[in-house]
Amino acid sequence: MPLKKKTKKIKTKKPARKPAKKALKKKALKKKIIVKKRPVKKLKAKKTSRPKIKENILGIVTHYFPQVRAAVIKLKGPLNTGDTIKIKGHTTEFSQNIVSMQIDRVPIDSAKKGDEIGLLVNSRVRQHDKVFKV
Repeated sequence: MPLKKKTKKIKTKKPARKPAKKALKKKALKKKIIVKKRPVKKLKAKKTSRPKIKENILGIVTHYFPQVRAAVIKLKGPLNTGDTIKIKGHTTEFSQNIVSMQIDRVPIDSAKKGDEIGLLVNSRVRQHDKVFKV
């Protein structure tokens, strides 16, 4: 029987790997941009030639009853039957003469400051509408 020669395996060294180069992150330098503000020209409001009607605030609408077309008004001044009032709000603006006024369902001819009155109105009104005496 032939003898087998024992051969040594020669271990070859693998070339050492160089560590991968990491991408160098450059910090982005933020440049401050200075913006010079220019002065803004102010527009002048055009004056209207319409004469202003002197109106005295009389009260504020606190409630409206659409079935009977009546408004509840908290008065800030005196009011009489026959006076002309103007009711003005976001979507409301009309004038009318006072025909009927009530306090607690009792008809009255005049009311004083601080009273809450019921008033027949010609058109729909909303809460927080202002009542002026013309």
